[in-house]
Amino acid sequence: MNDQPPCDIFRDTWVRYLGYANEVGEAFRPVVPSALVRFSYGLAFSYVVADTMDKGVKMFVEDGRPRNVMKASGDALLWQTLASIILPGITINRLCAYSGRALNKFKKVPAPARALLTVGIGLASIPIIIVPIDHGVTYLMDHTYRRWVT
Repeated sequence: MNDQPPCDIFRDTWVRYLGYANEVGEAFRPVVPSALVRFSYGLAFSYVVADTMDKGVKMFVEDGRPRNVMKASGDALLWQTLASIILPGITINRLCAYSGRALNKFKKVPAPARALLTVGIGLASIPIIIVPIDHGVTYLMDHTYRRWVT
């Protein structure tokens, strides 16, 4: 007997990191064209939509009631939008902006080096912010949306 829940490919595997594509784009914003940053958001939003559809289809197969399908889909969409797009995107964007401003005070360091340092700071912070944001969004959802829709 296996009491463990089945593996959720969108949240329990490497696929989860596709939701952070926009953070990589934000980290590289100082050195790449804005079209690439927008593309990274498109990739992250595609991940969010795929997870939302997965949760909705699973609930449809399991239960079939439209209300429960909508609740499961809404939960996934809201959780993923907050945990994968909005909060990490703002965090990395602001961290890179503030680091870039701070590094610009060091005029002896060449501008390309300052830009690459900003990228490095942004990239290095991604693994640090993932778990706290995921747990924080889960806590927020448990105490708001998930209580309201039951």
